Amino acid sequence: MARAQGARAQMALAFETTYGTPPASGYTKMPFASTTLGAEQPLQTSELLGYGRDPQAPIKDAVTADGNVVVPIDTEAFGFWLKAAFGAPTTTGTEAPYTHEFRSGNWALPSFSVETAMPEVPRFAMYAGCMVDSLNWQMARSGLLTATASIVAQGEEIATTSAAGTPANIALKRFGHFNGAITRNGANIGNVVSADLTYANNLDRIETIRADGKIDGADPSIAALTGNVVVRFADQTLVTQAINGEACELEFSYSLTTGESLTVTAHAVYLPRPRIEISGPQGVQATFDWQAASDPLVGRMCTVTLTNDREDY
Repeated sequence: MARAQGARAQMALAFETTYGTPPASGYTKMPFASTTLGAEQPLQTSELLGYGRDPQAPIKDAVTADGNVVVPIDTEAFGFWLKAAFGAPTTTGTEAPYTHEFRSGNWALPSFSVETAMPEVPRFAMYAGCMVDSLNWQMARSGLLTATASIVAQGEEIATTSAAGTPANIALKRFGHFNGAITRNGANIGNVVSADLTYANNLDRIETIRADGKIDGADPSIAALTGNVVVRFADQTLVTQAINGEACELEFSYSLTTGESLTVTAHAVYLPRPRIEISGPQGVQATFDWQAASDPLVGRMCTVTLTNDREDY
C-alpha cells in the first residue's frame, strides 16, 4: 500500500463561472508550501436520558470546509491569489511586460475551485466555491518569502481520479526578501526591522439549512488592510504622525532585475501612538500597528500592481 507524502502532492486551481460548480477544464498547477484546506464534520454528543450510563449514538453536525494555503510570492502564480482576494485586475500593455492593477473595494469577488491531489493513495479532493477570506505575509531581512491565503470553501468532494485534467504549468520565478522595499509618502523608511501585511475580506458565510450541510455562499463585508511595522527608534517622524492623527501613504514593493515587480500601496495609513520601551542595553525598537482606510482623493484603500509576462488573469 502506497503512503501519502507531501513531496508528491499537487494543487490545481481554476476560477468558476457558477459558484460551487467546479469547471470542467482551465486549471492551472499552483505552487504551494503547505495547506490545511479540508472539510470537517463534527459529531454532536447525544443528550438523551433513560438509556443507562452509556450514551446513544452521536449525530452528525454541519460540514465546514476551509483552511490556509501557504504559497510563494512569485511573479506569475501569485496573481491568481490576488485576483481571488481583490477581484479581476485592470491589465495594460500590448506586449510583455504587462501591468495588472488590483484594486480594493470590489463588491463581487470571484469564486474558484481547488483540487489537492495525493496520487499515490489515490485521493483527489476537489474544493468548490472557494473564496479568499484574507491574504497575509511578512517582510523581513532574510528567509523564504511566502504568503498565507485563508480560504472559505463550500464543500469537499473526494475522488480516486483527477477532475482537473492536465493543469497548465507556470514557470516559477520567486521574489525574495532581498528584493523588498518600504516607502512612506514616496521616501524610503529607514531602520525598518520587519513588517506585516494582512488584507481581509471578512467574508460572511451564508449558513442556510441544506440537506448536504454546505453553505450557500460567502459574501464580502467591510474590507480591512492592517499590519505592523517594527523600526529601530531613531527619530520622531512616525511618532509625530501618530500623535497628530495624520495619514500617510505606505508602499511595500518587490522588484527583480529582469523587470518583474509587485507593489502594494496603502493610500491612507493611520498609526497608533506606540509604547516606547527600553528593555536593556540593546537598541530601542518601536512597533506601529497600522490601519489603512479609504483615501478620499484616490477613492479606495489600496492598490496592488503586478508586472510580469502574463497577458491576463
